[in-house]
Amino acid sequence: MEHVSIDLWAANLEPVVPDLATWLAGLEAKAAQAALRGAHMLVLPEFACAQWLGFAPIDLPIENTLGWLFECGEIALDAIAAISARHGVSIIAGTIPFAAGFVDGLPTYFNRAWLLTPDGMRHHQDKLSLTPLEMHGAGGITVHGQTINVFEWNGLRTAMIICLDSEFTDLWSKLGTLNLDLIIIPAKTDMITGYNRVFSCARARAIELQTVVCVLGAVGVPFGQPLTDTGVGGASVFTPCDIGVSHDGIYAALAPQSAAMMTDHVLMALDIPVGACRRLRNGHAEAEVCPALWDASHLVVNDPLHPQ
Repeated sequence: MEHVSIDLWAANLEPVVPDLATWLAGLEAKAAQAALRGAHMLVLPEFACAQWLGFAPIDLPIENTLGWLFECGEIALDAIAAISARHGVSIIAGTIPFAAGFVDGLPTYFNRAWLLTPDGMRHHQDKLSLTPLEMHGAGGITVHGQTINVFEWNGLRTAMIICLDSEFTDLWSKLGTLNLDLIIIPAKTDMITGYNRVFSCARARAIELQTVVCVLGAVGVPFGQPLTDTGVGGASVFTPCDIGVSHDGIYAALAPQSAAMMTDHVLMALDIPVGACRRLRNGHAEAEVCPALWDASHLVVNDPLHPQ
């Protein structure tokens, strides 16, 4: 594939949804719009499923939140797969808690991103690094993922990386050896500082790996107060910063959206040049520099405080 078109939905999590059927109807409307525009994929942000808490049982214990979302997710994923098939659009359903087994008799969960395709395939990626809130067991016990899952989508070598994982260079050193065509980052950031960390790192990774990196985040939080909430969302598509592709590495962007703005926008990124990026990365087109191919293992560190 030479070009790909992707809709990135910076979903607003503040409005209350009365039931799962209503939430799915909203998703189907977005999928239908994406199909009409010729998009190949519709992407939702990390924990888009948090909006389901609007119809959770009133007496649901806080520590059972992840378990309840997992149970809803098992129903929702089948419905989302059907939506994908009906409209011919692949859907990244954000992230949904997924049962990971028991530790000391207590259930644990992955923060798992799902990609569902019109041909019935399901690809997933678990979040590899946890935020302090996740580590402290908010709503249940979240555990680290242990694998990087690379899959072929529409002929493109693709991976999903979740929010905080975008910030760790050691992970991206591994990704840089995999000749990836497309990396999708569903995110959810609680403040503008988190937004800037995730989006800035995503832009740097596109330059470093000479590939396309799409990142998006949700706006607000469930049951929030829009005027005081600090949650910030948005969406961007980054490419290598090279004369053969882009002067600034920003292919498409939706500015940061605060909860107070009450927005619910979709970034429509049309004809993203994955083919041109692949040629740069693999030496089939002239590149100004090839940063991902540089290996620092031969260097010796001269530091009197830490002799080698």
